[in-house]
Amino acid sequence: MSATPWPLTVLIGDDDPMIRDVLREVLEAEPDLDVVAVACDAGESIRLAERHAPAVVILDVRMSGGGAHAAREILRRLPGTRVMAFSAYGDPGVVAEMNRAGVVEYILKGVPNTEIVAAVRRLAAPG
Repeated sequence: MSATPWPLTVLIGDDDPMIRDVLREVLEAEPDLDVVAVACDAGESIRLAERHAPAVVILDVRMSGGGAHAAREILRRLPGTRVMAFSAYGDPGVVAEMNRAGVVEYILKGVPNTEIVAAVRRLAAPG
């Protein structure tokens, strides 16, 4: 039986301090999730992702420096990390841009916390 890499490590990148704080509280309330870093822009998200190599990175689409840019760079540097977009905007063009950057989950802000937690776990699941 192989060991499961728990807790799941998560990095949050969002330019809104309130969103960062609430998201961190929601995720850290879960016994299997550990927020290892919080960033306020794309550059800091990339740097902290390299430092902590989280299992999952949650990125705001429209943060300073660009969520798509951060997603591409993180996935290029850490191919084992999974990236999720977290945005107030469900615009199909923005969703497509994030998909092209390698994002596999796109969650709209305002969904129930259980959906955010489920998405993080889904991303980190093998296969």
